[in-house]
Amino acid sequence: MASPRWKNTYSLSPEQINQLEEAEDKMESMEISVAEEILLSMISFDPNCIPALNVLGHLNGRHLSDFEVAIEYYDKVLLLEPENAWARDERRRYRRYLDYD
Repeated sequence: MASPRWKNTYSLSPEQINQLEEAEDKMESMEISVAEEILLSMISFDPNCIPALNVLGHLNGRHLSDFEVAIEYYDKVLLLEPENAWARDERRRYRRYLDYD
């Protein structure tokens, strides 16, 4: 198995790393439903998997334009990891789209 394309700061298992990379590859090839299925499966086994929650936020905001759902995923990340700058910035962006601020 090749090492991840990013630093494994969350101590993800090799299977989780493979699933995240597969989901991201599917998003790049616009196989959004498949990517979503992979990510939802990941959080069904580990509801606190911050990388999967972040990618689900990205998928819903960027690819599905479902800003409310994206915000919900980023809220979950920030409950688990309040200092997560990525989730905070992305949530702020999607809140602007919905006029939450």
